[in-house]
Amino acid sequence: MGRSQAGLRQRIFAWALARFNARYERFAAEYKQRLFRDLTGTVLEIGPGTGANLRYLNAEVRWIGLEPNPYMHSYLHQEANRPGIPIEIKTSIGDDLPLGDESVDAVISTLVLCCVKNQQRALQEVLRVLKPGGRLLFIEHVAAPAGSRLRRMQNLVTPLWKQLGDGCYPNRETGAELERAGFENVKYERIIAPLVIVSPQIVGVATKAASRKGLDARHIASERATRQGNFS
Repeated sequence: MGRSQAGLRQRIFAWALARFNARYERFAAEYKQRLFRDLTGTVLEIGPGTGANLRYLNAEVRWIGLEPNPYMHSYLHQEANRPGIPIEIKTSIGDDLPLGDESVDAVISTLVLCCVKNQQRALQEVLRVLKPGGRLLFIEHVAAPAGSRLRRMQNLVTPLWKQLGDGCYPNRETGAELERAGFENVKYERIIAPLVIVSPQIVGVATKAASRKGLDARHIASERATRQGNFS
């Protein structure tokens, strides 16, 4: 795909997300309020899109957003003006974070891990930049149960869905990938969103170990899991 065509697709996706995502945001509001209301310190958000999560944050946080789509940036600045949060935007991707080790207190990911090229690499990057005891707060859509009608639909539409949804895979087992990434604790609940293909979703928190001993043990477990399976 040419650069101009890719740019046009990104522009259209940013415009559509800003104008047609209101129904989902009303549904997700209670979950986001619960996840984000107590965040403090330095908060990194991966793929913040048009900034729908900024309204739930305290104005005292230092917010850094990694948004590879440059056409989202103007929407982010507009949204940040409402709560008065100073923001820093970096044009980067989720599986290569341009931040130092143990430099952030929390990471936010909402409907983003479906789009990264390599989920395990992205999650290892999250673990790297999180301070000990730091948390990944997430809402992600996931694959429907194997053998279900919806799962068959997800598998069928994936090639086209990726093109229309800025690289989104509707059939990823994101919950399983979170559990094997090396966090000390992963807790989430399953919810059903008012979306046709990506209605199965998970909302929760993954916590990095607070001690070096815990980190080493989780690193070994993660390496074993990586050797046992292939990650897309």
